[in-house]
Amino acid sequence: MTRLSHLTLRNFLIALHDVVATAAALFVAFYLRFEGGAGFTARLPLLLQILPYFLAFSVVVFYVFNLTTTKWRFISLPDALNIIRVATVLTVALLVLDYIFVAPNVHGTFFLGKITIVLYWFLEISALSTLRLTYRYFRYTRVMHHVRNENAAATLLIGRAADAEVVLRGIESGAIKHLRPVGVLSPSRSDLGQLIRNVPVVGPIDDIEDVIASFAKRNKPIARVVMTPSAFAPESHPESVLMRSRRLGLIVSRLPSLEQGDMPRLTSVAVEDLLLRPSETIDYARLEALIRDKGVIVTGGGGSIGSEICERVVAFGAARLLIVENSEPALYAVTEALAARGSGAEIQGRIADIRDRERVMRLMAEFKPDIVFHAAALKHVPILERDWSEGVKTNIFGSINVADAALAAGAEAMVMISTDKAIEPVSMLGLTKRFAEMYCQALDHDLVAQAGGSKPAMRFISVRFGNVLASNGSVVPKFKAQIEAGGPVTVTHPDMVRYFMTIREACDLVITAATHALGAKRFDVSVYVLNMGQPVKIVDLAERMIRLSGLQPGHDIEIVFSGMRPGERLNEILFASEEPTVDIGVAGVMAAKPNEPPMQTLRKWISALELAIAHDDRATIRTILKDAVPEFGVNASAASRGMPASGAERSAGQSAGRTRRR
Repeated sequence: MTRLSHLTLRNFLIALHDVVATAAALFVAFYLRFEGGAGFTARLPLLLQILPYFLAFSVVVFYVFNLTTTKWRFISLPDALNIIRVATVLTVALLVLDYIFVAPNVHGTFFLGKITIVLYWFLEISALSTLRLTYRYFRYTRVMHHVRNENAAATLLIGRAADAEVVLRGIESGAIKHLRPVGVLSPSRSDLGQLIRNVPVVGPIDDIEDVIASFAKRNKPIARVVMTPSAFAPESHPESVLMRSRRLGLIVSRLPSLEQGDMPRLTSVAVEDLLLRPSETIDYARLEALIRDKGVIVTGGGGSIGSEICERVVAFGAARLLIVENSEPALYAVTEALAARGSGAEIQGRIADIRDRERVMRLMAEFKPDIVFHAAALKHVPILERDWSEGVKTNIFGSINVADAALAAGAEAMVMISTDKAIEPVSMLGLTKRFAEMYCQALDHDLVAQAGGSKPAMRFISVRFGNVLASNGSVVPKFKAQIEAGGPVTVTHPDMVRYFMTIREACDLVITAATHALGAKRFDVSVYVLNMGQPVKIVDLAERMIRLSGLQPGHDIEIVFSGMRPGERLNEILFASEEPTVDIGVAGVMAAKPNEPPMQTLRKWISALELAIAHDDRATIRTILKDAVPEFGVNASAASRGMPASGAERSAGQSAGRTRRR
């Protein structure tokens, strides 16, 4: 409910209208009941005495049921129900007034009577609704007049009736401009032949060519197609819709899924919208409960994952956000983008390198975060295979700095963004990330042990997932650029497969994992793995992207196999042999049982690593990391051939892993 201090002159004018309408309804009910005769005249003095108190009471009822604060331009069914509720409450108040107070104490008989009260109920609803509906219709006709006069593009909507109705409402409210909807194609047979806000459902999705041709024959050529969220369901064949629409020369847009009160808006259809299985259903109320009014730090906040986490925590109501980033352009871009959202969060951006321990400790101590999302990392596999000592400095020591600073600052949780490449790693990226995971696991284990079964003072968790579509350095932007350049599209190996998910879904599930870690049910898991669906064969992905661009693979665009790069393997895995899964009952998120050495052992390795890094002793660094993560490289040869590890290799890895279990 809107606070009284936020009421404007418009709200007071609305209240005045409702008061006048209520008084008029009451007088007209009296007049009609007593036909303007002696009965009406006799009751008029008492009615005038009662009226001021009744109207004062009605003002309170209007406010309680939000009539005073609802914009007439957007009046809808919930507002109509509120009008009925108001009329009912006021009618019951008149009934109580007549039967309990006036009849036995003043008038000696019923003053209003049942007929007057029933008449009043109908008249009150009419009086409160008429001007509102008139204004709503006036605004609607004005918007539609502008749509027709501005030469808006004749548009065909694709999707179910409920989704199409969202677009139509957006056009009527002015949120979506320059569209003139002329028809809807729906995958649901029950929608066929129906009208949605006066726009007809003209056929099923498969009839798109016939419908376009029919409108063209009537000199009403369609220039644009809008795909709603239901148009991307597998049964709607979104790839076919996109390809056929482009072949017909139509502009294709989409309406993103709406959440958290977003305004409807249109965006272009990206290839990645068509490449994935349906996203997991996210419990946004759960995420908002975790983030609302909290202070959040995001390291690496200018990167693909970090910037999306920043956007999500702001959307979920964070009170304060500190973005830590060592790239000045990236930091500027993300802070400007967040400022443009106009949220109420206090947003700060600070230049800092997570390798600088003193700087990180000072920033954390000053900000005093509730939650830290650690997304800063070096992550490009071939580059880290060449400059792997830099990966050690950032991914291991940088993560240690962030974890120690978060603990010292009294945060509730630190969430480290990890990778599926940390599972039985064969690359320096996976190896350094696995070491950082073990450090966080050890910290978490010690804090849970200190809590003695109750909720620990802080949680340290790691969240693993695979490739993210459209992220910096991912394969999809690379393929798009190669297709736009005329090819060839380069794929490393014909049997290479990877897991993919969208940035939005990945970040929402990362926050979902944090809600589980901070829950009061269990504290025996600290490594989470996102459900990424079925792995995608990279060569199939390349072929689909070429076709979606209106070209033929092998004819218009060649696919060239360039060979596997250092640190790559053909098949990613979700869990190591020493990390059996744990069912945590959260959709889209799995967990692994702990598998980390004690903190005392980790400290020895860290001290040795610091000394070796200082002397650039690469042989010693590699020996220490191999000792810490003995399964490193065990399955590298098998992975590079696309084969499972031999029994001897896997046994060696399992034995090495078991020596590290607590």
